[in-house]
Amino acid sequence: MKQIATALIFLLSALATRAQNGDSIKPRLNHIALSVVNLRESTEFYRDIIGLDTIPEPFRDGRHTWFSIGPLIHLHLIADARDKGDHARNTHTCFTVPSVEAFVNRLEKYGLAYFDRDGVKGKITARVDGVKQIYLKDPDGYWVEINDARW
Repeated sequence: MKQIATALIFLLSALATRAQNGDSIKPRLNHIALSVVNLRESTEFYRDIIGLDTIPEPFRDGRHTWFSIGPLIHLHLIADARDKGDHARNTHTCFTVPSVEAFVNRLEKYGLAYFDRDGVKGKITARVDGVKQIYLKDPDGYWVEINDARW
């Protein structure tokens, strides 16, 4: 019994030392925030087109919408942009779906344009690793990638 207690003390001491050496401050993604012109329009896009679930937001001031985008990771829309932007496609947020083709069907139902990696409208990129991907713009001009990556 004494050996088990000694082993436990040693293990807890090692874990405490490891935490003090910096592992406890390793960052992880908490949220992404986007400034938007029209909160209703952007909320509908991310909820209805992209398919994200809204989550409670603490401000309750009509200027924020929060979405869950992963375990303990959120997307925050904040109604404080003055103008819609002309953003580069390489600056984008990416979401993975089970089927890019099924997602394209949803976009076509809503009449939304999508592009391949090279900017060709209505085309799907097939990457060298087999992942299919498309790009589209949200109401504020932010690029969103949709792919079918399995990892």
